[in-house]
This record gives sequence, structure tokens and C-alpha cells, in this order.
Amino acid sequence: MIDFLRGKPVVVDTDFVVLDVHDVGYRVFCPNPYAFAGKAEQTVTLFIHHHVREDAVQLFGFATREEQALFRKLLDVTGIGPRVAVGVLSGGAPERIVAAIQSDDLTFLTRLPGIGKKTAQRIVLDLKDKLDGIGIPVALGAGAAALSGAEAAASTAAGSAGLSVAWREAKDALMALGYTDAETERAWRDVKGKAGEGDGADKLIKLALQSLYQA
Repeated sequence: MIDFLRGKPVVVDTDFVVLDVHDVGYRVFCPNPYAFAGKAEQTVTLFIHHHVREDAVQLFGFATREEQALFRKLLDVTGIGPRVAVGVLSGGAPERIVAAIQSDDLTFLTRLPGIGKKTAQRIVLDLKDKLDGIGIPVALGAGAAALSGAEAAASTAAGSAGLSVAWREAKDALMALGYTDAETERAWRDVKGKAGEGDGADKLIKLALQSLYQA
């Protein structure tokens, strides 16, 4: 069982990176592969979930142990496979997602990729009391079903889940792909009108590329 890999991200694609570990290339599916754009000469560490099924062996990689742990918890929810779980993690930092689950914030959860209302309800039902130690513990009263704007901002600063933080990460990736500052700023004006509050850098990059291709 592979627990982590340390190497250089030599290929970055829409849903995976290829990590060069001592001249062996491992394809690792990630919540935000574009975070590794332009880092081919840097050594990075990905915490791995080694997923084995009858017809495939796949590696899923995460920047932190918290992401790895939350991913594995999500796999315990009926109807959620690894691809959907990765999509969930692309939409927000672990502490923000944990806070939403613990506070029954279905509005936030249904904004995450691949999550409808029924799946969001199932996530809350199955995981609400099983997330101790993942992310930032959140204690909410009956009248505080969602994070306040100030709390969300704090969570954003801690976990880079906010839209502006996600865009800075997305912009860095776009510029690493060769786009100019002017082009990315023009795309941002279009992306702001389409992006949701919980969208991560991966989603923003896809929206920006759509805008740039249409320009």
C-alpha cells in the first residue's frame, strides 16, 4: 500500500499529475492538479490513497493528511466513489467542508461538484459525527446553521478555500501555461459572474480557459 509519494510533477492535466519518483512516472488524480503547474523542477509530496478495483488500480493524491483523511471518509458514504470525492475536495478546504457537514449546510454542499441534494443529505447523515480531528472543529448553535461571513473569511485564510484565494492560485497556473496578466484579468471578469462561492481553483481554471478560448 502506497502512503505517500515524493517527486517532481512533470505532467499537469485537468484531473491528474504525473509525479516523477526516481525516474518512474506515477499518474496521481488530485483535487487541484493546476496547483502544480510550473513546478516541474520542484520536489513535492502527495499523500496517497491507493484505490484498487477489479478493472483498475488508481492513485489519488492530496497535499495534506487532512485532505487524505476526509477523502477516505467520503468513500464510506453510499453512492460516492473516488472521482466524486476528489471533486468534493476541489470545491473547498477540508475545514470548510467539515464545517458544512457538521452544521447541516446543504446549500454549501450542493455547490460542490457532483453533489446533489440527496447526496448532500446522505453525507451529513453518514459523516456528521465521524469527522473529529479533520479540519477545524466547529461548534454551532441551532441558530447558526452556516458559517458567518467573518468565519468563512477566517476559514478561507486558513485553507485557501475563498474565491479570491482560489483565483490567485488559478491565475498562477494560467500564467504558467503561457497566458499574460492582461489575458487572465480579462478572463477573471467573466469568471466572477459564473463562479460559485465554494468553487476551487480547478473549477476557476476551467471557467477561465472556456472564456479565453471564446475570446
